[in-house]
Amino acid sequence: MKKTTPPATSIVTRNGARKAKIQTRAMSAGAKAMDSKTRVKGPTGFVTEPRMAEHRCLWDENYPECPERLIGVIDRCRELNLIEQCKEYPPRAATKEELCVLHSPSVYELMETTHLNQDLEYLEEVSSRYDAIYIHPSTHELALIAAGSTIDIVDRVITGEIHNGAAFVRPPGHHAMRAEPCGYCFYNNVALAAKHALDKGVNRILIVDWDVHHGQATQQMFYDDPRVVYFSIHRYEYGAFWPSLRQSDFHYIGCGQGKGYTFNVPLNQTGMQDADYLAIWHQLLLPMAVEYAPELVIVSAGYDSALGDEKGEMEITPACYPHLLNMLMSICSSICVVLEGGYCIPSLAEGAALTLRTLLGHAPPVLQALSEPTDSIRETILNSIYVHKPYWRCYNYQPTYRVRQSVPNVCDDEKQKHTVSVKWEGDETRPDRYATRDCYPLQDNEVKRKNREKLDHLRIVTNLALPQHQVCYIYHPAMLKHKNVCEPGHVECPERIMRIHERHRDYGLLDRLHQLTARAATDLELLSVHSEKHLDRLKELASTKLRDLNSQKDAFDSVYFHPDSLESATMASGCVLQAVDAVLSNEAGSGVCVIRPPGHHADEEIPSGFCLLNNAATAAKYAIDSHGLKRVLILDWDVHHGNGTQRITYKDDKILYMSIHRYDNGSFFPHSTDADYNVVGEGKGKGFNVNIPWNKRGMGDTEYLAAFTQVVLPIAYEYNPELVIVSAGFDACIGDPLGGCKVTPECYGRMTHFLRGLAGGRVILCLEGGYNITSISYSMTMCTKALLGDPLLHHYDPTATCHWSAAESINNVIKTHKKYWKNLKFQLALPIEPVLDEPLPSIGLIITEDQNSTVDSDRLSGVSSSTLDDSPKSNGSRSTSDLNYYLEGNMAALSIRPKCNDGLHCGTDDEDNERNEGLKQEPKKQRTDVECFKVDKTIIGRDSSSNQEASSSNQNASISNQGASTSKQCRLLDNPSNVNHGGPIESRSTATQTTNPSSSNASQGAAVSAAHGVSTANRESSSTNQGPSSTSQGGSNTTPEDKQTLVDYLAENMQALVDEEMFAVIPQPWCPHLESLFAIPSDVKFSQGVKCVDCEETVENWVCLHCFITACGRSINGHMQAHYRKSSHPLVLSLLDLSVWCNECDAYIDNPLLYDAKNNAHREKFNEDMPWCYRSDTIQMH
Repeated sequence: MKKTTPPATSIVTRNGARKAKIQTRAMSAGAKAMDSKTRVKGPTGFVTEPRMAEHRCLWDENYPECPERLIGVIDRCRELNLIEQCKEYPPRAATKEELCVLHSPSVYELMETTHLNQDLEYLEEVSSRYDAIYIHPSTHELALIAAGSTIDIVDRVITGEIHNGAAFVRPPGHHAMRAEPCGYCFYNNVALAAKHALDKGVNRILIVDWDVHHGQATQQMFYDDPRVVYFSIHRYEYGAFWPSLRQSDFHYIGCGQGKGYTFNVPLNQTGMQDADYLAIWHQLLLPMAVEYAPELVIVSAGYDSALGDEKGEMEITPACYPHLLNMLMSICSSICVVLEGGYCIPSLAEGAALTLRTLLGHAPPVLQALSEPTDSIRETILNSIYVHKPYWRCYNYQPTYRVRQSVPNVCDDEKQKHTVSVKWEGDETRPDRYATRDCYPLQDNEVKRKNREKLDHLRIVTNLALPQHQVCYIYHPAMLKHKNVCEPGHVECPERIMRIHERHRDYGLLDRLHQLTARAATDLELLSVHSEKHLDRLKELASTKLRDLNSQKDAFDSVYFHPDSLESATMASGCVLQAVDAVLSNEAGSGVCVIRPPGHHADEEIPSGFCLLNNAATAAKYAIDSHGLKRVLILDWDVHHGNGTQRITYKDDKILYMSIHRYDNGSFFPHSTDADYNVVGEGKGKGFNVNIPWNKRGMGDTEYLAAFTQVVLPIAYEYNPELVIVSAGFDACIGDPLGGCKVTPECYGRMTHFLRGLAGGRVILCLEGGYNITSISYSMTMCTKALLGDPLLHHYDPTATCHWSAAESINNVIKTHKKYWKNLKFQLALPIEPVLDEPLPSIGLIITEDQNSTVDSDRLSGVSSSTLDDSPKSNGSRSTSDLNYYLEGNMAALSIRPKCNDGLHCGTDDEDNERNEGLKQEPKKQRTDVECFKVDKTIIGRDSSSNQEASSSNQNASISNQGASTSKQCRLLDNPSNVNHGGPIESRSTATQTTNPSSSNASQGAAVSAAHGVSTANRESSSTNQGPSSTSQGGSNTTPEDKQTLVDYLAENMQALVDEEMFAVIPQPWCPHLESLFAIPSDVKFSQGVKCVDCEETVENWVCLHCFITACGRSINGHMQAHYRKSSHPLVLSLLDLSVWCNECDAYIDNPLLYDAKNNAHREKFNEDMPWCYRSDTIQMH
């Protein structure tokens, strides 16, 4: 019978809407990636002035700030042929007008009197007025040139004339204050350049000061300016070390609108090593910098913390500085390095030269084995996190505890606690005159000899050889032969690598890459990881008929076969081996392998998940067996766990396998608990298997970068691999049909750039999954550009916050692996309440009044501002993104399709979540209290344009997620403008629907509504369509059998879902601040009608679950928000609908630990206990 084409329909199917949305997102990601198409690495600018060697102390020939400092740096740079690779610019002097934007004219006028003045007595007398200053007759001129040259090189960076730049100048600048020279510094070179950039329109500048002395003057100049983050790491010793100022301590964090934008990282003991500085970067600097997204980075590059420096007495190796810089370059490509201090000439020269080498795009050299970070640096880092946590979203990885134990805390006894305190052993008094001779520490000759031996050894073992080619590339058409003839639309298709190859050509990258000749892997090479039986099975494919091949695939999990499958698979593995040879022979610095079929699901015996041969594992074994490597890192960022790679490497301590993947508590492909965080390896391989599992869809850039800074980089740097192989699947990219995540192509590029700091830059990318060909082509292209050193455009989102579920996974990984990796020692509990007094006054630091107390709150509640308020500052794009996120999650939960059995749709947007949540179809049962429907934990509201149509069914909606592990509170929303992600706000009309206890049915309905947090938030429709009487009647006339289920309601309104007129807010089942709750005293009652503590409001009020005060919501006078800003008490409970909001997490929370608080309010509201609607009744507050 002839088939007929069905007539066109206006009905939009859910699958069609899903596909359209996926493609739209992929196109959007591609459009953003296109912004990076023409952005290629430009020249590195360089400026210096040989005449700066004239500046020296005429009355003390041993003065440490001497001409040899700059001469030694320039000589070493020329020895390594670095300056010749730069674009040199002539130095220029700053004008008086440029100086006086930050400095007092009196400083300029004073210095002018010394210009060419040969009266040494006068020069020394003037010098004695200031701390650690000497003046030469040429000092004024050379200080002007140092400042002007720095301004000039920064200007060329921000205008795009150069990619990045270095100003190797002296005298240094970061101690020069507004009205006086200080600490060898006359004009503040970095501060003046930053001010110039601000005046040119740059809005976010990060100044990183790694000089061992605190740059107090730079801090003072931007202390109240939120456009500049000043981040200083300096020796402090509780104030005993120069400049001996209180303001150098961790709790001086800025003032006014700049509060939270100053970071002081005081080093309170000498001997700090590379591991300590790397820990500062991983735990403190990188999370903040990712969130801040600076447009310009300026480094005050002092090298007096380097090994051998008599002032710093630290032990940082010169090779460490390139790693610090490389990580900053991963954050922002517009970067300028300005020379400050450093007084051990050999370590200064080596450190500065290697810094310039990194600016030029060369990978940092391999570090020596790292020691354990000191307990002292842990104390400093945790102190800094504690004081900055109120101002930044990124510091959410430490648990909390209550200091004031008037009532026993629920969970505190089991925690390892960090005590935050301020210690001062300095003295800020200043003499009338300062010493000008013999006023510096000196090392004896034996110490100098030992330091010189160590530095000579480091120079010998530090490999600075450059590869012949920066990046190699390999691709071969033989890999196109493997295809699914029986299912032409299969997602693992030849077009995947074709499109990637075309994108590289379109971006002009192929001409910049060293293209390798492809080859097939030999049987011997493959047998290092696969069994002979497995290879024989694949060899039989060439002689098997297609119909038999199609039936054979059913014996395996999610694979297909073609007669040419083995040819394609061996070619893919061989391509990676070719890249390994090229990289390890120094033919190329890094490699890109555009290959298929993928490999990370294939184990020794069995093909699986589109994978036939394990390319990454084969390459790692080949590097060990053929090249003698002892440490290979395989990082797998494919959205699916590389179960095959894990099985192959599980007992091997020569291969560290790390995987970031979607897990969904074991329900996501490959559906195995082996992908969980507690699977750590076996035998010698114990601790060398690190799984970072996401238990939720929708993870994006913020979550992946958090995993990098908190887990991947700390462990990888401690492991110190000799080669990095990336199982580079891009199915976590935005728009992928299988992954359900939202990583951008630029984020993949940023992660690749971070990895260049490992193994001397020997990084090989091997394509794994990724099934939206638009997304993967852009993503792998961004990774290639990152290896080439091209700048990538990162889009600034000030509201991005790491999802609580991702933070939970990261913390679980850290708790599990800290016994194996000593870099994971920073998860101590921090106090939840304020424990420090306001900082005391400090010399030279001007504290401005904080006239806008809401600045910090607004910055941290960007999500709430964009989705709650109808004001002009609303961020519409963020709101749309959030709504898409919630809509997608719930669409997946509403699927009624049978369980996926072909392996192709597992984890997609149309996946059946009954398996995920343990939900089963059951016969309808008569309930004596209220009907509870077993659907997935969400009530979805309709846009205000459709309120009247949905009103009646919305009012009676209720759920009970007894099949889920944790009951989740839900909120019914009828108007997007009333969605509250940012704090207490409620509708007066809700009270009229739930406060009539006279009717039994009404009381029961209200009780269930309260138990699940169900409420309406549309004032207009609620007050217009229903009042107290109609609610009561609705409760008495509707039987459980007559009630419309949520599934029925959604089926009727599918088009509204597709059009995104309906959306949901899903409460979190956990937040870390639950641990800070006390048991509620028996005499505390959450009564209705209590006035707000600061106004007369009695209806829309909230209760603080920490101190139990009552205050009004945001929509009234916002007094509960004000209370939070003052007290830092995060958890509050609504007296209207008994929902709980966490101000710290910016989210609604529903957890069994909250039952006592909710029940307290429920008793006061309805004169009866709230039904227990959690899975277990064993959790009680006590």
